[in-house]
Amino acid sequence: MKNFSIAKRQINDVSVLDVSGELDAHTASQLENSLKSLIDDQRFRIVVNCSRLDYIASAGLGVFMAYIEDVRGLGGDIKLTNMNDRVYNVFDLLGFPTLYDILDDEKEAVEGF
Repeated sequence: MKNFSIAKRQINDVSVLDVSGELDAHTASQLENSLKSLIDDQRFRIVVNCSRLDYIASAGLGVFMAYIEDVRGLGGDIKLTNMNDRVYNVFDLLGFPTLYDILDDEKEAVEGF
């Protein structure tokens, strides 16, 4: 299994999470901890850049579902960007494009807030 990592950075008042590797049951807690940390720090405008995400399993999707309502209830949003076709197809199969802004470009997502 490939490693999973998350790098955090800021673009103005938007928090960007760069996710890399495979997001599955073994690594989903890392994403959950990153999202919790942002919320605890009052950072509700979140972009998840998936350009280096190779794989996502249902556990990873569950983390996104667990936090979207909380973040939106606090006046923010979670936008997803730069997915490869394989990862996008998993999101698409489960109807995520109707729930999330899934954009090709990170800059477009940041400017969308």
